[in-house]
Amino acid sequence: MVLTDEEQPLLRIISHDLESEVGNNAQQDEGLLDFESLDPEDPKNWPSTFKWGIVSLLALMAFTVTFTCIGVVPVASRIVEDLDGKQASSANSVLIVTIWELGEAAGPLFIAPLSEVLGRYPVMNACNIGFCAATFLAVCSQNSKVFIAARMLTGLSVASNVLNPSIIGDIFESDQRGSAMSMIMLAPLIGGAIGPAISGAIAQTLGWRRILVIAAGLAILCEILFLTCFRETYKMAILRQRKAESQRGSGELEDYQESKSKHKNVMKLWHSTTRPFAVLFGSTVLMLLSLFASVAFSYFYVISVTLPDILVENYGFTPAQTGSAFVSFSIGSLCSVLVCNFTLDRIYIKLRGHPDATGKPEYRLPLSIIGALLLPLSVTAYGWIAELRLPVPLLLASVSLLGFTLLLTVIPLSAYVIDAFGIYSASAMTGVIVTRCLAGTFLPLAAGPLAEHLGYGLGFSCLGSLSLVLAIIPILILKYGEKWRQHSEFTKDM
Repeated sequence: MVLTDEEQPLLRIISHDLESEVGNNAQQDEGLLDFESLDPEDPKNWPSTFKWGIVSLLALMAFTVTFTCIGVVPVASRIVEDLDGKQASSANSVLIVTIWELGEAAGPLFIAPLSEVLGRYPVMNACNIGFCAATFLAVCSQNSKVFIAARMLTGLSVASNVLNPSIIGDIFESDQRGSAMSMIMLAPLIGGAIGPAISGAIAQTLGWRRILVIAAGLAILCEILFLTCFRETYKMAILRQRKAESQRGSGELEDYQESKSKHKNVMKLWHSTTRPFAVLFGSTVLMLLSLFASVAFSYFYVISVTLPDILVENYGFTPAQTGSAFVSFSIGSLCSVLVCNFTLDRIYIKLRGHPDATGKPEYRLPLSIIGALLLPLSVTAYGWIAELRLPVPLLLASVSLLGFTLLLTVIPLSAYVIDAFGIYSASAMTGVIVTRCLAGTFLPLAAGPLAEHLGYGLGFSCLGSLSLVLAIIPILILKYGEKWRQHSEFTKDM
């Protein structure tokens, strides 16, 4: 088998030395670097019921992660006051919500590439255990600094955001991924709706720590299911394991592995850690999409830190009512997921034309363009409705519209990255996630000063103008993306 350019960087450390040192076995080794037709170990050939069972498990973990993240949003100020008393800081209230994203920015730098070296199964389970531990640390926090640190560690341990799309790519063909991606995106929306609604009520009765106890229980349940029901899905990890088993009796290979193991492990770690930067900065398309997606996604946290203040100060809402108001965002997001579920694959197939024709990743972008054009409108409307203190239903409708446009923008971009980067989809998603999380951490810190100095109307009009300028990115990639992809070794067509 001849390796493609996309596969060679991943296998260079693993197979190049083997081929030079064990020359007589080179052809045999290469023959084991791909699945045969209808191979039962190929994840794409697994039974449909089992594959959708994996999707359901991924969705459950995604729900748990979002429930844990968003559950504290309506009561962030109360948590800081409870932990710090009179020394409570408004900046800490924002960081309790957004610091999670800083952890998620750092985590994928190791999670995604290690999943391409070690496989999805061990990395996912290790991260889930870390997630449980960090959640318990948050439960036991005695001051806001420890709580903020625990929240960052919790975000650091989240593997689902970066690995879920890649696992979907592992087990489904291109024209079947849209529905699975939509289901994965639906679970966090449910968590985002239930989390704030429950947390607001619980905080008024049982205290905010009970919210995190419930989240920890869900995380433990998910990890038990992952340990018992999940299987390795990454093609190269399965093939490497198969090759190792076939050569286990070779003394020459054992001697080689023993003498080279330390050097090889160090090189693997360095290569896997730096690969996301190589993929990100080696692809103009990915850099542009990362910039666009990061600003779009950050609006969720802008809403999260501003909506409670608006509802409490302008409309006199209680914590329980404030938590329930976040359901409007999830309703809009749910509508967007349904639209993507029914149309994303259909648009791809329609643009591809003949079934034997080769589909282009750019065929995933039409919905994203629609979302990019609607996003500035929804952000600006939210600001002016709050500024003019218009009726609450209008404010919540603007939040719902923002949820709709945000997901309509992000879901197709994730599908595009999976299709365009193939075996490097996990590292490519890392580029998107890291920039997205950095924006989600720090851009909301500007929302308060903008509203204070310009008012909600003009302040959010500035954010809407930024989104309008960036809306040109998916349009340009739809038109020129195929040509631009040829300049990157990770995306060029062979």
